[in-house]
Amino acid sequence: MLKHELAALIVRAIQSAQSAGALPAFDLPPVDVEHPREAAHGDYATSVAMKLAKPAKLPPLKIAQAIVAQLPPDGMIGSAVVAPPGFINIRLSDLYLARQVDEILRAGQTFGNNDTGQGKPAAMVEFVSYNPPGPLHIGRTWGAVLGDALARLLAASGYHVTREYYFNNAGQQMQMLGESVRARYLELLGHAVTFPEKGYQGEYIYDVARAIISEVGEAWLEADWKPFKERAEAWMFENIRHTLERMGIAFDVWFNENSLYADGSIERVLAQLRERGFAYDADGAVWFKATEFGADKDRVLVKSSGEPTYRLPDIAYHVNKLSRGFDLIVNIFCADHAAEYPDVLAGLHAVGLDAGRIRVVIHQFINLVRAGHQVRMITRPAN
Repeated sequence: MLKHELAALIVRAIQSAQSAGALPAFDLPPVDVEHPREAAHGDYATSVAMKLAKPAKLPPLKIAQAIVAQLPPDGMIGSAVVAPPGFINIRLSDLYLARQVDEILRAGQTFGNNDTGQGKPAAMVEFVSYNPPGPLHIGRTWGAVLGDALARLLAASGYHVTREYYFNNAGQQMQMLGESVRARYLELLGHAVTFPEKGYQGEYIYDVARAIISEVGEAWLEADWKPFKERAEAWMFENIRHTLERMGIAFDVWFNENSLYADGSIERVLAQLRERGFAYDADGAVWFKATEFGADKDRVLVKSSGEPTYRLPDIAYHVNKLSRGFDLIVNIFCADHAAEYPDVLAGLHAVGLDAGRIRVVIHQFINLVRAGHQVRMITRPAN
């Protein structure tokens, strides 16, 4: 990295100044090289001379002048100018910059790759993770591009990257998906039906219903919502995957929320929270003591209906993530998760796990404009 190379040159210049007697002996602090606030001051700048004033017992300007006198006259540095109260402003040489064109061309697709991840090779990036009752809409593609770009950057930095999609195929939303498809199935077969009040209204629900009719005909006339949910879930899964593939994005792991119920993960997490005194019953619901971790109020984990909120399976999912040995876990969340994810991290601490390996990136919603007005993209009314 160029900043590190410049910092190394400055360290050598300080050591040379000490050897020449221009500076006294002292222990070197870290040398920081940054871009100056004003481009007119140069390409890079360092304030190391001001840090050295106390150990060297000299004015920063004199220290800076001693350092500049020892910097190599050619190579990457074109000029180094001392500015009060002790800054060293650096410009890269024209020859050095011109040579970088050849370096870039020689490196090709590997230009800019680095070894930041060396020794910590395992990273996971979870992104998109869109609820499956509908196809991906354009508002979710921002998170897809952001997540894939970060995954590529990590891979270029030496990490072995796993891209993961968390498929929220459990809960009331999936039953409503099944109910919606069942209603359209009956409607297409000429039966009177009342569409669910909170049903999914998109044309794609008809597409799923038509596919079911082509496969089973009228055999499901007496069936409840469950087989419709299973068929719709499979259809959505393929639709979402195909959309992402069209964008050039492929996932290594598709993690199903249902598996957390099937293997007992959710029950185990809830039991651990109870055992550690961080879960309690009140008003027919189960609550998490989020206030113990700085939240403004406690959070519901299980509703009075017996249905878990998003927080409980999400805590169980992250317990699973941490158990897989990743050195770095990156979560790409839309803004509607900004209030939830601190509770999930707190839940991990509550069950005795270190959430320090997890990094959360929040991105904003995207709205389109129709006839001069912003239009929110929402799955249920098929916007």
